[in-house]
Amino acid sequence: MKVERYYLEIVSLRNLKAVSSPDQNLNVEKVNPPNIELNKFFYKNIGKNHRWIDRLAWDNIKWSAYLENENVSTYTLKLNEDPVGYFEVIEDKSINSSEIAYFGILDNYIGKKIGGYLLSEAIKLCFEHNSKRVWVHTCTLDHKNALNNYLKRGFKIFKQEIINLNLD
Repeated sequence: MKVERYYLEIVSLRNLKAVSSPDQNLNVEKVNPPNIELNKFFYKNIGKNHRWIDRLAWDNIKWSAYLENENVSTYTLKLNEDPVGYFEVIEDKSINSSEIAYFGILDNYIGKKIGGYLLSEAIKLCFEHNSKRVWVHTCTLDHKNALNNYLKRGFKIFKQEIINLNLD
């Protein structure tokens, strides 16, 4: 199967076309201390529709090593106390860059203007942590609106490729 992969970046907070919160009860919170089960929950539930499979084989030791890395942060989005979505950021302080490594919202919140808001908040948080560049990658296996959401928030494509996946 041919899959198109896009690498996108935004290099200034001034380029962000932010979306305001569609609900005053939405709240973005940093997960501290790291919570393996929470990351697994979001990874499995958001990723099940988009072929997120690389971490399914991780044991808790591997999850723990990843999440306890000082350059990795997880943020959740809650509506009141209900989990809505999350994103993981990997900072490279040597070049003042942040990768939004995983990003998504749970199925029952799709179509409610929440994705644009959460992405806006993710970008702001990265720049608030002194990043000069925020980047992400997506592909045609991700949600049909993923690429459009990134572009609408101000990201620009800097690399594009076609990969062949064996989905057997």
